[in-house]
Amino acid sequence: MASPEKKRYLKLLDALVFKHTKLWLGVCAIAILVIIGYFYVGHSANRLDGNASVAPAARSNLDQINPSDKTSAKPAKKLWVCPMHPQVIKDQPGTCPICGMDLVEMEPPSAHQPGHSHGVYLDTASQQNLGVRLAVAEWQTLSQDIHAYGNVVADESLVFNLSSKLEGVIKKLHVTSVGQQVEAGQAIYEIYSPELLKTQFEYVELLKEKNILLAPMNSEDAHTSDYTMTESDMMAVKMNAKSRNLYTEKFQYFDADQLIEELNTTYRPREVVEIRAPQPGFVTKIEVHEGSAVKPMDNLFSFANTSRVWIDLPLFPDQLAWIKNGDEVTVRLPKSNAPEIKARLQFISPMVDSTTRTIQARVSVDNTKSQLLIGSFLDVIIHAKPHKALAVPRSAVMRTGKGDWVMLAEGAGHFSPVQVETGIEAADTIEITAGLQAGDQVAVNGQFLLDAAASMSDAAQRMHNNHGAGKH
Repeated sequence: MASPEKKRYLKLLDALVFKHTKLWLGVCAIAILVIIGYFYVGHSANRLDGNASVAPAARSNLDQINPSDKTSAKPAKKLWVCPMHPQVIKDQPGTCPICGMDLVEMEPPSAHQPGHSHGVYLDTASQQNLGVRLAVAEWQTLSQDIHAYGNVVADESLVFNLSSKLEGVIKKLHVTSVGQQVEAGQAIYEIYSPELLKTQFEYVELLKEKNILLAPMNSEDAHTSDYTMTESDMMAVKMNAKSRNLYTEKFQYFDADQLIEELNTTYRPREVVEIRAPQPGFVTKIEVHEGSAVKPMDNLFSFANTSRVWIDLPLFPDQLAWIKNGDEVTVRLPKSNAPEIKARLQFISPMVDSTTRTIQARVSVDNTKSQLLIGSFLDVIIHAKPHKALAVPRSAVMRTGKGDWVMLAEGAGHFSPVQVETGIEAADTIEITAGLQAGDQVAVNGQFLLDAAASMSDAAQRMHNNHGAGKH
């Protein structure tokens, strides 16, 4: 090719390239501007929290979704849960792979019971499968017989100590073992006491003086003649009688009043004197031996009178709501043919025993026939007075570490857990002091299954909420 033609071809090619280059550069510039505008508008909408006022006009042809209509636009997915193992959740009916129980339909609480996010919905078929029954909270008159065991103990008001009132030496003991029964006036021990011997001699002298003063009146001349005692003799007789009365009280104080009659007859004092029991009872303690030297106020014996005994009843604190002082009590004796003893509850201790965590109650029972032995155990029934209360069946109350709960039926298959406060308990019913009103319906059986389903429903709702919040 000639040189002039080559030059002309190159010029024509340069002009064509320059023309198309300008066109492609314009197209690329327009595309870049569109991409930059798209990203700028999208990020601005996110920074302004989705404010509709800043949406570009290019998107006005799209249908905007109302957040409040999400539920109606897209129904919630149904789930099935195992009543006994809430961690087992499936999206279709079936059985639990752990226990084999039929799965229960679980629906979001917000779809059925707005305002009760912790409730659960069970259709009629599920309620029948779970055996759910309903009971009404109503006012009832509750009564109960409280069974307890009683321990027979001595009446402390009839326990007495026999102490020495003389200084001397114990010569002989007539009571030698604990538990020995003693009658009133029975000889307990014999003592040699110089003080008692001296008192006897003084009393004998008063007896002899009395005889001398009354001798003129007892003579034969006094009966045949008009003998009158002088005023001084009358005064001496009165003083003698007064002194003998004082010595008689001394012998009674020494528990040796049998000496009075003996000295009045024999006029012979005794060196060793028997000391007798002032009242009946059985020996609980012996603190002296033959040959022991004693002095006044030394305790020698302890006795308990069993004509009346106490029956101590250990009760638990939750039983105190039932019983009161004066309640009727029935005591059953160990012998099957022995008649029952009727009594009244007389004392309830205000303190709890730190070891047994029980409260002591007491019944006083007549035991003149010695039917009850100290230390024996008896069956005791306390007849509590009737009590009017709002009550539900005991099986309706769920005991948890966070309180007592019931599953409240709200109608149309909806149930929700409600915390309650309980009071006294009878055989099949329990008092509700707070949390329910008369006429409320609660689940009697199957409430544990309902509670598990309610807990799982609440957990599923929280997981759904958290998952939805994580998307934004």
